[in-house]
Amino acid sequence: GFCSKELAYIVGDGGRVIAVDRSKAFIRFLKEMSNLHELNIEAIAADFKDLKLKINSLDGMYCRWALAWVKEPRVILNKVYGALKPGGRMVLHEYYDWSTHQTNPSMPSLSKAISACLRSFKEQEGDIDVGKDLTIMLEEIGMKIISTRPMMKMARPNELTWQWPRSFYNIYLPKLVSMGYLEQDTVDSALQDVLKLERDEGSTLCCPLLIEVIAEKV
Repeated sequence: GFCSKELAYIVGDGGRVIAVDRSKAFIRFLKEMSNLHELNIEAIAADFKDLKLKINSLDGMYCRWALAWVKEPRVILNKVYGALKPGGRMVLHEYYDWSTHQTNPSMPSLSKAISACLRSFKEQEGDIDVGKDLTIMLEEIGMKIISTRPMMKMARPNELTWQWPRSFYNIYLPKLVSMGYLEQDTVDSALQDVLKLERDEGSTLCCPLLIEVIAEKV
């Protein structure tokens, strides 16, 4: 939702953003925000594979942390390729190596929880590290790679970046209990580890490594 808002400001009154997410809650939030700020956003709750896009109708596509959760990313990319106008670009931000996620100092329970997160991702549909294959997939469907760059964030407790992993732990770690990956006492201990890290200004947290790929339809 926040990315769609930023994109809507970029395209201005003369443009339109088509925002897609399979989470109805996210789409509902986006519609409310779009109405509040009077933005030209068409918010659609749908699975990517069910999208029906007009040929040569899009100027560009932005995708972040999305292809990692779909079974056939090539199919999705090919569908968007057909909808792009000649010269249209895709900008993708996806995980390249989620295993780079770690803290210093290392905290036993939190480290165990982070490993369980990665294990749960690898056993779900899709490939959490789909970023490694993006350039190959894009070239196979006929896109020209314009640029690639690694995206790494290092956070300290007093920085805004720290809030992403902190909120992620609070939301996702309890889910791992119901999914059978962790015991509740391990989750409780891991969340205590986070609080301990926050009390030490010298603590650092390495977020998962992402890759940015920009490609053009020629």
